[in-house]
Amino acid sequence: MKKAFVFPGQGAQFPGMGKDLYEAYPHAKELFEQANDILGFRITDIMFEGTPEDLKQTAVTQPAVFLHSVIASKVLTLDHPDMVAGHSLGEYSALVSCGALRFEDALLLVSKRANAMQKACEMQESAMAAILGLPDERVDEICQHITSHVVVAANFNCPGQVVISGSVQGVDTACEVLKENGAKRAIRLQVGGAFHSPLMKPAAEELEEAILNTKFSEPTCPIYQNVNAYPQVNPEQIRQNLLMQLTAPVRWTQTVRNMIVDGADIFYEYGPGEVLTGLIRKIDPEAVIG
Repeated sequence: MKKAFVFPGQGAQFPGMGKDLYEAYPHAKELFEQANDILGFRITDIMFEGTPEDLKQTAVTQPAVFLHSVIASKVLTLDHPDMVAGHSLGEYSALVSCGALRFEDALLLVSKRANAMQKACEMQESAMAAILGLPDERVDEICQHITSHVVVAANFNCPGQVVISGSVQGVDTACEVLKENGAKRAIRLQVGGAFHSPLMKPAAEELEEAILNTKFSEPTCPIYQNVNAYPQVNPEQIRQNLLMQLTAPVRWTQTVRNMIVDGADIFYEYGPGEVLTGLIRKIDPEAVIG
C-alpha cells in the first residue's frame, strides 16, 4: 500500500497549536526547544499561548505551521511515506519528511522565507481572492487577458476553486470580470500580500542565496513539487523548483491527481487543521484519507 504524506501551508494555524504534542512526546518537546534556539525567540510561547492576531504575523505563522507539521509527522507515525507533497509553505515540511532537507536547515529557510515575503508585501499594496465555480483554465485565461494590472492564477486548490493573486487593482478587476464570466463567488482573502505572483519576486531574490547555500540530499521517496506537480528525486532539480516556488502557482489539483495516478492508496495530512484533506476529497471523492 502506497502512503502519501501531505503538509498544509499558511492559514492552517490556530491558538494552542502543538501544545498537545509538546506535552505528550519527549521527542516533540526536544524539537520544539531546538526550534526556539534556532529562531532566537520562544515561538512555542506564541504557538501555545498566543492570540489569533499573534499567530497571523507572517514571521511567526510560517515557522509555526512548519514546526507543527514536521513534528506531528515524526511523532505520530512509525511509517515512512512512499511519496510526499506540501501546499506552498508545506513543501518545506515535505522536504524534511522525505529527507531532502535537514530539520534545522529547513527551519532557517522557512524563517528567511517568511521575513522576505513580509518585506515584499510591504513594498506594494496587494491582494488575493478565491474564485469559486469556474474551470481552472478559464480563470487562468481571464487573468492573462488583464494586462493593465498585475494578476495571476496563484493556487489551483481543487476543481472549482482557484485563488488569484496580484495588485489590489488587478485582483479587483479580475474579480469583476470573472463574475461576469460565470464565477459563483469571488472572495477576497485575509492575507498579507500577493503570494505566488510576480510581486513576490523581491522575496524570491532574497531567498535565493539561502536556498543555493543549503545542502539538499537525495530524498527517500519522490516529492511532488508545487511548480509543476511532478515527482522529483534529483536534489539539484528539487532546489531549482524551490527557487521558482514563490512566484509560480501552486498546482495542488494536478499534484494530487498525479499522486493518485502513480499509485497513492492512502493520504495522511500532518499539520494543523484538515484543509488539504478537504481539498483532496474534492479532487477525488474516492481518495482514502488516513
